[in-house]
Amino acid sequence: MVQLDNICKTYNSGKENECKALKNVSLQIQDGEMVAVIGKSGTGKSTLMHILSFVDRYEQGSYILNGKDTGKLSEKEYARLRNKEIGIVIQDYALIEEFTALQNVMIPLNFSKERAKTSPKQLAINALELTQIGELKNKPVNQLSGGQKQRVAIARAIVNNPSVILADEPTGALDSKTAGEIIDVFRTLNENGKTVIVVTHDKSVAEKCARIIEIADGEIVSDRK
Repeated sequence: MVQLDNICKTYNSGKENECKALKNVSLQIQDGEMVAVIGKSGTGKSTLMHILSFVDRYEQGSYILNGKDTGKLSEKEYARLRNKEIGIVIQDYALIEEFTALQNVMIPLNFSKERAKTSPKQLAINALELTQIGELKNKPVNQLSGGQKQRVAIARAIVNNPSVILADEPTGALDSKTAGEIIDVFRTLNENGKTVIVVTHDKSVAEKCARIIEIADGEIVSDRK
């Protein structure tokens, strides 16, 4: 479960250009939910994603992930929890273009401390098959379409079997048809038990999620199912 209590985040604190990005944000996301976070640019939704994904730290409040208070963890414990429990997908894919799809998906396994019975290569192949792109595993990423690249990025995000998948504008660079197909991949993963949180400005994408949280001026202004 993801639980935030009174999370605050301020950039440039005490300066003329101080920005209160998040103001006492509290929410609970149960295991197995599929949630959209919507809001205009500059409202705090990306900051929320950065905190959820351990990219940024909050200065007030608490963030509990699967029973662990992230504010009380050492840097080493913090990194270990992130690598084990969180899978991240972003708009521009962040893939190594010269690598094959398979090589890209195998990258997180190089940093994993877990010793799986299945070989890293097979784990990566399994992830690519889950995102329905297994037949392109040996193709260089620079020869793939945008939708195919995002499927590779999703496979990379799930290869370590995280409990939570965080997707920041995952359809922003795609046409509407391909965007729908990518959201269907997330829905399939959700049906298989993954908690999925999607940050998006696209209302048609948000409507495919079971719950929609709207942020404005650093605060949650609506939370509906």
